[in-house]
Amino acid sequence: MMQKILVKLRVHRDKCRTKAMKIAATAPGVTKVSIQGEERDHVEVIGDGVDSVCLTRAMRKKLGSADIVKVEQMGS
Repeated sequence: MMQKILVKLRVHRDKCRTKAMKIAATAPGVTKVSIQGEERDHVEVIGDGVDSVCLTRAMRKKLGSADIVKVEQMGS
């Protein structure tokens, strides 16, 4: 089942956004990663069977702050 995960970050530089996208792209099951939000502080991850907790934990480890905003099922 495909799902969409939205993660809020506290980043102020493009280098940190790029790092967050790389972390998300290497997670198992991810098919699409994009930056969202007015302040470009949300990462949207779309994939099949993505573990949102592990993804957020990896981002926290590398970036210092990451919070799950929304996880929704998209259908197959």
